[in-house]
Amino acid sequence: MTKIGNIILPDFPLLLAPMEDVSDPPFRAVCKAGGADLMYTEFISSEGLIRDAAKSVHKLDIFEYERPIGIQLFGSDIDSMREAGRIADAAKPDLIDINYGCPVKAVACRGAGAALLQNVPLMVEMTKAIVDIATRPVTVKTRLGWDESTKNIEDVAERLQDIGIAALSIHGRTRAQMYKGEADWSLIAAVKQNPRIHIPIFGNGDIDSPQKAKLWKEKYGVDGIMIGRASIGNPWIFNQIKHYIATGNVLAPPTIDERVNTCIQHLDFSLRWKGPVVGIFEMRRHYANYFKGLDNFKNIRMELVTTPSYDHIIEILHSVKKIYAHTNEEEKIISR
Repeated sequence: MTKIGNIILPDFPLLLAPMEDVSDPPFRAVCKAGGADLMYTEFISSEGLIRDAAKSVHKLDIFEYERPIGIQLFGSDIDSMREAGRIADAAKPDLIDINYGCPVKAVACRGAGAALLQNVPLMVEMTKAIVDIATRPVTVKTRLGWDESTKNIEDVAERLQDIGIAALSIHGRTRAQMYKGEADWSLIAAVKQNPRIHIPIFGNGDIDSPQKAKLWKEKYGVDGIMIGRASIGNPWIFNQIKHYIATGNVLAPPTIDERVNTCIQHLDFSLRWKGPVVGIFEMRRHYANYFKGLDNFKNIRMELVTTPSYDHIIEILHSVKKIYAHTNEEEKIISR
């Protein structure tokens, strides 16, 4: 088993990465069903939270079936982060996570997210401020460093552990790389192999198949894997990885019926949580991913992303089952 403070996870847990505009409760619901062991909210602005901004507060919503789940915070001011930590703690997640990895300009250029990799003393002070007020484990997600010449993750890991974080997730790129190039897991492995490090170390970046997950597990020796973009439209990836690691066999891909049914579950939760207008609108970003690889799907997708009618969307989705029924038979043959 793997422990984060008092949280007990399976051996080699699979984590759903916090992703802005993606890992909301509807998406987390299908990923939990797909086998995710630990999930995180979208990252939440400390400034928005302490000012009671509706969008930030809404992101605090968590549900019992999601547990264990962490609330992730980002910010650049220690006092604001401390107060946001108190608010997040009161929402009763299983842990609080701090984002020191987001590379986007809207976050990093304001001194938050990956920007803190340029000021490790401030990162340490900010983290300690939250550790000191939290009644539950505090974890961190970060990157290798700001750029190629400042890969300081080994020093960062030791200093953060020393002030009390309970686990560390590391994305194998610098901020300068954004999401380009290959993730470098060698420094993640170096952190894990450091005899001073005793907290769980989770690797993140480029895991997009069960085969790669097993290979990276064996090659780099991390305690678990955090999966982000590869889960979008593919919440089954967690159970696929678990099955392959346990048996060496590849699970058959989800059938068209399974894809449609999961998409409908996602849509229904989206409407319940966001309301009928926003729920339908924000679901539009997911259809292409759920049905990736289907021939001649463009016209169907255009219908899905333009109709405002729930009933019409459901009608279109059920038609997908009939139009692509032959795909199920082809996939059965391939998986044998």
